[in-house]
Amino acid sequence: MSLIGKEVSDFCVQAYHEGAFKEVTKADLLGKWSVFVFYPADFTFVCPTELGDLADLYSEFQKNGCEIYSVSTDTHWVHKAWHDASDTIKKIHYPMLADPTHALCKDFKVLVKDAGVAERGSFVIDPSGAIVAYEVNGGSVGRSAHELLRRVQASQFVAQHDGEVCPANWTPGAATLEPSLDLVGLL
Repeated sequence: MSLIGKEVSDFCVQAYHEGAFKEVTKADLLGKWSVFVFYPADFTFVCPTELGDLADLYSEFQKNGCEIYSVSTDTHWVHKAWHDASDTIKKIHYPMLADPTHALCKDFKVLVKDAGVAERGSFVIDPSGAIVAYEVNGGSVGRSAHELLRRVQASQFVAQHDGEVCPANWTPGAATLEPSLDLVGLL
């Protein structure tokens, strides 16, 4: 079953963010664009490459009015320890959400039940709290922050321009399409 259009359920989790612990709730998502990036675990191999890639583009996400939330089943204490131990993770300035009860992983359908960890899921959430785009990869395949940013920008564009769609590899400023009978079979 598709998660497109699904409203994020109410939640309240602990996070490690900017050297402090804080609570993050669904209310924090409302009124702005958000990205949830689930990953299997702290102190692993592929995960820091992805989170570091996101950290490098964080200012671009913010320029687009979008907050990033990384999520694993580790506790906020483990997020802090990883932040303190890893030069790559020290670059992170977005909230690192703790999901040891698996509530978020279950809501977003990314829990690997037998292992108690999350798949690599990337979710774009609109200001109303609804999922508008997502991708889930198996644990061994890393993701691209550039593609996730492009997906956010395209989702924002179509939300603001009723009737227009973004073709493959669309980037801001590129041509869009207006679906019509005249285009059928021509592209």
